[in-house]
Amino acid sequence: MARSFSSAFTTALNSSSLNYFFLIEIDLASTNYYTSFHRNIVYGGHTWLGDGGLFSIEPPNFSSILDREAYTVVLTDIADSVSDSFKLGVIGNTIKVHLGLLDSNGDPLLGTGDVAPTYSGFIDSPSVSISWDEKTAKIEGTSPMADLDQVNLTMVSKDGMDQKNSTDTSFDNIYDDSETHISWGKV
Repeated sequence: MARSFSSAFTTALNSSSLNYFFLIEIDLASTNYYTSFHRNIVYGGHTWLGDGGLFSIEPPNFSSILDREAYTVVLTDIADSVSDSFKLGVIGNTIKVHLGLLDSNGDPLLGTGDVAPTYSGFIDSPSVSISWDEKTAKIEGTSPMADLDQVNLTMVSKDGMDQKNSTDTSFDNIYDDSETHISWGKV
């Protein structure tokens, strides 16, 4: 399905000075809404926090090969709320990023067709960093394509196959009174 943008979005996109902001939806212990804009934004029935602790956003690097595509979001975590949710388990929870543009007056465009969904994936590797100056929670979100090069081990035995599919009978006779001699190399 092709995306359709409003005329205000298209005008802002084609202007000589492009100003944008991010809307980030992260499912931690509950769904949290953050924005990179300097004040709160009401969009889609939610209040996106402009001073809610969003520290930085690193979009994925684009390349000519199919590789790991990830957004990295860093939040301040002075009150331990994000790191506490990490302890409850957030890997696999959703993360969504939307891109919005500002009009010529510096106000966010929030109408129909003004905000573009740019990323939808899952939390992959949460971590906490503590220094003398700050405490931050880093959330790396990956797309479902991120595990293309993941190696999954499979136990190749009757019991191992029964765990995959209990009705599979392909290994039932392999170990029952069967003996096979295999010659390897020079015979």
